[in-house]
Amino acid sequence: MPAWWIAFGPHGPRAEPHPDEPWWLFTRTLGAMVLTLVIFIIIRQFAREPPRTMNKEWQEATNEYLKSQNTEPITGVSSEGYKGRGMVQSRPRKGPPPDNEVE
Repeated sequence: MPAWWIAFGPHGPRAEPHPDEPWWLFTRTLGAMVLTLVIFIIIRQFAREPPRTMNKEWQEATNEYLKSQNTEPITGVSSEGYKGRGMVQSRPRKGPPPDNEVE
């Protein structure tokens, strides 16, 4: 009898789930998501400002430079009839340029 219970008893993968298991799983998952959101917000609070090259004007100038150097002439910015955005991925800069920016 003990061998049968060990082999086929109501434990392991054959065990019945606890009645509160769905609620327990939901609260733990929600708690983990809230914790990760809090950690993300704290990290963003202490982050430095984005680099000066992360603005639309600088990235448009990078596109022009790439065209002048004939970079990626088959599928890239320098290709004939290119309609993509190239290196532009940011919004225009807000406010005046920083004092240390070299033009």
